[in-house]
Amino acid sequence: MIYSSLTERLKNQHKTIASIIIKLNNSQIQYRPSPGKWNIHENIAHLAKYQLVFIDRIRKILAIEEPAFGAYRAEDDKEFEIYRAFTTYELLKRISSDREVIFHLITHLPANKLERTGTHPKFGKLTISEWTEFFLLHEAHHLLTIFQLAHRVKSNH
Repeated sequence: MIYSSLTERLKNQHKTIASIIIKLNNSQIQYRPSPGKWNIHENIAHLAKYQLVFIDRIRKILAIEEPAFGAYRAEDDKEFEIYRAFTTYELLKRISSDREVIFHLITHLPANKLERTGTHPKFGKLTISEWTEFFLLHEAHHLLTIFQLAHRVKSNH
């Protein structure tokens, strides 16, 4: 069962990014807080790329009986570099269009399909509803990071 909180966040949560960064200039978005840590742009690139990973995983769960997935690490994903090269604006457009795909995919599944499972390496067997919740919580974690970085750079400039 998809509950209203899940549906609403799936539809709108990603829109928070633009609200957080709207008053930042490009140098603030590219500001690296410390060596080895992602800046705002890289967090956004990760969210954009991870949406495609999520779509792929959901489609596999629908097509294959109980697939198992490895941990996703952006550093191990060759395509992540491509996403890092996009402008922040391009990333936001991709997030928005890919989110429409995700929203339609998840909200149009019959109840019995939502119960299909795939195995996460850390959390075990998850239903599609649980995978969606995990996806949104992962995204929210990065939104908090973007918020923290945005307010750190504002106070330093």
